[in-house]
Amino acid sequence: MDDDLRERIEREAETAALFNALKHDSDAQVDAILGPMMGENPDFRPHGGDIPGIIAPVIDEVNERSTSEKRDRLESLAPDRLAELDAADETDDRPLPELPNVDSEVRMRLAPNPNGPWHLGSARMPAVIGTYKEIYDGWMLCRFDDTDPETKRPDLGAYDEILSAIEYLGFEPDEVVKASDRLGTYYDYARQLVELGGAYTCSCDAASFSELKNDGEPCPHRDKDPETTRTEFEAMIEGEYSSGEMVLRIRTDIEHKNPALRDWVAFRMIDTPHPREAAAAYRCWPMLDFQSGIDDHEFGITHIIRGIDLQDSAKRQGFLYDYFGWAYPEVVHWGHVQIDAYDVALSTSTIKELVAEGELDGWDDPRAPTVASLERRGIRGEAVVNAMTELGTSTSNVDLAMSSIYAENRELVDDGADRLFFVRDGTEVPIDGAPDVAEPPLHPDHEDRGNRRIPVGDAVLVEPDDLPDVDTRVWLKGLGPVRYDGEAFVFTDDDIGIVRNGDVDVVHWVPAAESVPVRLRTMDGDESGHAEPRLVEYDPDSIVQFVRIGFARIDGHGDDTSVAYFAHP
Repeated sequence: MDDDLRERIEREAETAALFNALKHDSDAQVDAILGPMMGENPDFRPHGGDIPGIIAPVIDEVNERSTSEKRDRLESLAPDRLAELDAADETDDRPLPELPNVDSEVRMRLAPNPNGPWHLGSARMPAVIGTYKEIYDGWMLCRFDDTDPETKRPDLGAYDEILSAIEYLGFEPDEVVKASDRLGTYYDYARQLVELGGAYTCSCDAASFSELKNDGEPCPHRDKDPETTRTEFEAMIEGEYSSGEMVLRIRTDIEHKNPALRDWVAFRMIDTPHPREAAAAYRCWPMLDFQSGIDDHEFGITHIIRGIDLQDSAKRQGFLYDYFGWAYPEVVHWGHVQIDAYDVALSTSTIKELVAEGELDGWDDPRAPTVASLERRGIRGEAVVNAMTELGTSTSNVDLAMSSIYAENRELVDDGADRLFFVRDGTEVPIDGAPDVAEPPLHPDHEDRGNRRIPVGDAVLVEPDDLPDVDTRVWLKGLGPVRYDGEAFVFTDDDIGIVRNGDVDVVHWVPAAESVPVRLRTMDGDESGHAEPRLVEYDPDSIVQFVRIGFARIDGHGDDTSVAYFAHP
């Protein structure tokens, strides 16, 4: 291979690595660069066996550059590629689709069931509805659908925790209501329905009615006189029936082609008291389709977003709206969001059980797929919202890659996060001939912030995987070159060229004597290690980047150990 060809290969690799690293905001990899480069340059292919070794040190040098240095270098090598990146940034907003038939103020609602704090999938609704509110300068209701005190029993702490989650995501409802405070309203509308001939009381057992319904046959109570229905419904309200003895049904079409829409239940009896003291005396409770249908009208909701599996809800509620002469809101149905990065299921009941059994420390355990967990890990609510809105409102099920949340968060926190060294399960190695103090920058892109001062001492800690073979050099990041003689690191007089040429690995370290013990909480469990002394100067909630590891949120400092939560690489 002649020198001209080698220079071309190095130049192409450097350009591709700079573009790749800037586009993905991560280190460039040889494999990601090699394939496209060979495809675009057929004359490189005969030298395919040699090229990985040629481009590896070039890519390593690119990865050592700061973001601003990468941009400057790409502009000098290939200004058109930098312009391509900038143009993509300007057009890649991926806004949500327009809402259908907007001809007045957009009024939307969140309708959480407060049976527990939110798992990560629950964040999609406030992310999207809150964003639509901002787009249309609209109005947003948070209505707690807490009218099932038995099957989906409300958790008294969840009301405030859900409101805190909405605030974390960056939104504030214009009004907050609890459906369990509105029983009188639902009873009044039910009474009106009875007068309109749209509802009747039924004491059939569930199995018998199901058989009749599936055969398209009316039950014997369907044609009872309205006075009897009024009397029996008032007895339901007074709690004179037990669970399963009496229901109020909406009269629809008993021969409808969809059996799920035939004379559906609007109210039923529940013996279990509601956990809220203000609602504990009620025994006659509305079904969700009745309650939410009434509330959507009462609060002037213009657009509803709900799961594709709830299409029958709109059809059931259509009968209510027809009886009352109301116009039904616009509906957007979407598929479910799926997240596979966790070992714990995206299920409120499952997470509750694991917390109760002590398998999880709480809803903010980093192993839990919850909104509280992301917040405690130092992931900004804005990052979650951006990733959720990028999923759009398709009727298909969608996969949320945690890497998309991490990429969004990296954009938000990288600029403000000081760099620190943290060594996991460190191996202590004596050091000889090194300067007394290392002074790496607080941030590679912000020289004006100054440097950290790290006392070196007589020994350092490095991660076990970073300990080199005997008689091998490494570059201790922010300190300089050393050679490992089998017992100690011996400082050498090499310059940074050995790094740029790819001759040595660059590793991080902390002083053995003055380091700070740290427990790093991660999705995979807790890790122990030591950080540089400066760590204790950071207040709880500060975001730092542990060099070569990732971003972390400082949780607190104890007498012996500091605790941090790992956010992401």
